Amino acid sequence: MWVWINTVIQITVLACMFYYIFLFFRGTRGAQVLAGLGLLLAILIVLTQIFNLDALNWILRNLSVFLGVAILVIFQPEIRRALAELGKQSVFSATVEKRTVIDHLVETVTHLAEHRVGALIAIEREIGTRSVQETGVKLDVAVIPELLSSIFYPHTPLHDGGVIIVGNRIMAAGCVFPLSQDIELHKTYGTRHRAAVGLSEETDAIVIVVSEETGAISVCYRGRLSSGMDGEQLEKFLSDLMLKQPDTVWRRAQEELDLTPEGIAKSEKMEQEIKTDHE
Repeated sequence: MWVWINTVIQITVLACMFYYIFLFFRGTRGAQVLAGLGLLLAILIVLTQIFNLDALNWILRNLSVFLGVAILVIFQPEIRRALAELGKQSVFSATVEKRTVIDHLVETVTHLAEHRVGALIAIEREIGTRSVQETGVKLDVAVIPELLSSIFYPHTPLHDGGVIIVGNRIMAAGCVFPLSQDIELHKTYGTRHRAAVGLSEETDAIVIVVSEETGAISVCYRGRLSSGMDGEQLEKFLSDLMLKQPDTVWRRAQEELDLTPEGIAKSEKMEQEIKTDHE
């Protein structure tokens, strides 16, 4: 009986280790390197066993020391980030930090909307956006309303792309977001909105869009786009998603902002009418 319990414990521990390693490296260049290295070693070991290449098989099986050094070199940025997480702030401090970020985002977005300056801002959550960040310019600066607003003003070098925020830091600007392939979006919205939906379809990021033509504020989450928000609605939406428990977040957001299919259709119709009037 004890043998079975011991086996189950070991399998559970290993499964959790592999899961969190995969979760940690997902969305980074290191994930591709790690997958390629693991696949190459597995193929080589299998081939040496099939063709009875005992010497090569023995060498491959005893490369653990060298692989450890190689992993330290290849994944140095990721390992440093993991060690930094050990000194993470308390839950209370993290909540205050998120509240500050939300306030700064609302201030920035409402300012841009009033001046009809187009903007595209993504807030990273559980799923990493490292591959998207690499398409832009790395910044790693604090979320300051004046700085964030200046990025999107016309004729600045980074105003055409999207900004990605991780925690309380602007990690990258001028990023190229994946475009949604939804045909209906092509008929109704421009590139910014399609990019917002595209990123939200591939990740769980919250994406905020400010229309350059109308100054309308939209938020996209899990592939759903809600248009025609004001500062108060935006603040409530971000608070529900970033400060509350994840199991009730989307339901509460639906109740507060009418993100049901009918509500979304209504918002899209209003957005189209505004766009038509402007044209």
